[in-house]
Amino acid sequence: MTRITTALFDFDGVIADTEGQYARYFDELARVYPPSVADLSASVRGVTLPEILDRFFHDYPARVKQEIADGIRRLELQMDYYFIPDAGEFLRYLKERRYRVALVTSSREAKMRVALDKLGLQEVFDAVVTADKVTRGKPDPECYLLAAATLGAAPGECVVFEDSIAGVTAGKRAGMTVIGLATTLPAAELRPRVDHLIADFSDPGAIMELITNDESM
Repeated sequence: MTRITTALFDFDGVIADTEGQYARYFDELARVYPPSVADLSASVRGVTLPEILDRFFHDYPARVKQEIADGIRRLELQMDYYFIPDAGEFLRYLKERRYRVALVTSSREAKMRVALDKLGLQEVFDAVVTADKVTRGKPDPECYLLAAATLGAAPGECVVFEDSIAGVTAGKRAGMTVIGLATTLPAAELRPRVDHLIADFSDPGAIMELITNDESM
């Protein structure tokens, strides 16, 4: 029996409701620079900036890729950050119960400094793993394994909260319990890929019951 001691959170779509702002930006970007996929805003969820450029804009010259990268970076430093319902309260709920808590995101450190400051979460996370700290982004499990190692936790002690296909795949490949949030994708699309599915963090007791039941398996 392995007890869950550590909770690992994605950021966009899990802690912060930013997907609408990203979708509008990427929809407009796709009109200016048509990418290699039909639905760019859906395809980039959970994907790092270098991978976005390599996967979807590989046919464009370096000058255009730099323009795209600069635009995304400006957006992330200027955008508004709003909590997914009850996410902040749930983080503090876990901290009060002495769970280790980490943020594991495909975003860059510069964005996260701004975002965590705007949300008042600078002191909440015991570790923050950003795209700058890994060589392979989600769905590779490197980021989640690094967060666990940083906190001294075995993968079996960790529960991952994710909203994207790339993210839940990374969590499962890391050997962790994965709870999906149906905030940006239909529940039916996430359900087969996760251990549990929730709509938001409004019922912390029910979420903890899911985790506790997994411990007894």
